[in-house]
Amino acid sequence: MISDHDAVRVYSDFEADRRRGPWVQVDMPVTVFETAINIAKKHVERMGGRTLDSLHVASALEFGAERFWTFDERQAKLARAVGLKTS
Repeated sequence: MISDHDAVRVYSDFEADRRRGPWVQVDMPVTVFETAINIAKKHVERMGGRTLDSLHVASALEFGAERFWTFDERQAKLARAVGLKTS
């Protein structure tokens, strides 16, 4: 858990990065949610995972990502299961 002060600092840093351009805000197409549901139905019972894991992996697929970057091993396993390369 982080302090309120640290949370405000992290959010401020993120907003500064977003203004500079490394982060781009895009609308989430409905197909991401449909893909997330299909991923969950096919893999999550066997492999474990959370709703956000399925959404992150589905987003990568729907936006045409070539690699899936995560520090979360559960997300990485799910990404590999649907054919994404992980780092």
